[in-house]
Amino acid sequence: MCSINPVTLSIKNYVVTEVTAYMSGYKATDDYLQRVREFYANKPFVVPSHRVEAWSFPTSATTTRIRTSQNIPLSHVTDLCLLLPKDARATTCYENPCYHNMQVTTCGRNFPDMPMNTLDQQFFLMQLNASNLDLLFEATDEFEDTLTKPRNIASRRLNPHTDLTSFMITLQCERNINGALTFDGFDTNNQNVSVELRGGPIYQGDTDCYYNVDLMGKRPPPPILCTIHDTFWLFGPVNGGTSAYDVNNTFDEMISQIEG
Repeated sequence: MCSINPVTLSIKNYVVTEVTAYMSGYKATDDYLQRVREFYANKPFVVPSHRVEAWSFPTSATTTRIRTSQNIPLSHVTDLCLLLPKDARATTCYENPCYHNMQVTTCGRNFPDMPMNTLDQQFFLMQLNASNLDLLFEATDEFEDTLTKPRNIASRRLNPHTDLTSFMITLQCERNINGALTFDGFDTNNQNVSVELRGGPIYQGDTDCYYNVDLMGKRPPPPILCTIHDTFWLFGPVNGGTSAYDVNNTFDEMISQIEG
């Protein structure tokens, strides 16, 4: 399984002809790599991965609020991500809508537990934690500014002095239990369930920086919900090497299949 011979994988019109793994800092010797090959010569192993699916809500914000819902299946969902584009062509640039009382409800649970204000300290800390930027890794100034700098006040809109287009809302659905190896997210067995988003602008009217995209009367498209799913690659030694992409089982279920 640690062979350095070239392999070819075809993935949706892309062809990967070479894969290189750098084990920086571990000083892997030839003897070590040989022992790894021998260990997995007769045993399969699992590589955890994620799949992201994007769902556009059916309705957009109004002058006073946003309240919209989407019926979708949830399969081993660990996180929900909200994107609030100001243009239908936007793919990477999203701004803080400056909303409060924002909350997502699905399967009888609210995310987060209390409605959020996209400019307060609690929301800022929640997003750092959800992005694993609260301990070892640090957030960039651009990301912090996007989460903390207001785009308007009650009397007027504010012109940005830095790049404030890295905004997204990440809501964790999976609790960290048993060392994060036990799935505790959402799985509806591919049955559709309602996911509702609601909230309202901190400042309504002409200074609403999300609803009033520009001075020409342009309005934002519907928000986008991204669901993050637990998936797994299963590699095995059968017939000279096999691989399978599993989207239907949890980590515990995958391990139980391997261990018999």
